[in-house]
Amino acid sequence: MLMVHHLGVSQSERIVWLCEELELDYELKRYERRADNRLAPDEYKALHPMGIAPVITDGDLVLGESGAICDYICARHGGERLIPRPDDAGFAEHLFWFHWSNGTFMTTLMMQLVLAGRGEGNPAAAFVEDRSRRCWAMVEDRLGAAPFFGGADLSTADIMMVYCLTTSRAFRGTSIDGYPNLRAYLERIGRRPAYRRAMAKAEPGMTPMLA
Repeated sequence: MLMVHHLGVSQSERIVWLCEELELDYELKRYERRADNRLAPDEYKALHPMGIAPVITDGDLVLGESGAICDYICARHGGERLIPRPDDAGFAEHLFWFHWSNGTFMTTLMMQLVLAGRGEGNPAAAFVEDRSRRCWAMVEDRLGAAPFFGGADLSTADIMMVYCLTTSRAFRGTSIDGYPNLRAYLERIGRRPAYRRAMAKAEPGMTPMLA
């Protein structure tokens, strides 16, 4: 049985949403963050050598890393749904945003979080702020050109990107007031029954950060 081990307020919400979009038979085990430092509890860290979310188990398999999990679930359990075919018009864009989400965007957001409050004039902070600005501008431009990151239809590129645009903002208070295309996109995501089910299961009591 496929089990999603979800750490509260973390990237593993992506995997819950993916399973709901694919209407899979899966189990969800939710873990609360520690009260003293807001990190994962020891029980969660013991699941995988990296000790971070997300993690799934599937029989004897233990797998981490959001992108790897998305690919695995789609291939093994999802009939390769939510992945554009190579001859699809949005195939290359899907690949870009799927990998860019954690390879560049999430990395930049994490660097920004670590460097926050280290004082003005820090050359590293200035570099990261400029990189972050360009990331958000790219998101806004893309969502003005297509309804979803991979083109006309939802794909795992959206599964990967939405956490960066929503729940991750809880750690840094980023406003999206100046991004009308992004706001319209998140309204579309928020109307999806699978997304609503996923967030109700993954983050009960937390209003999804869609605005």
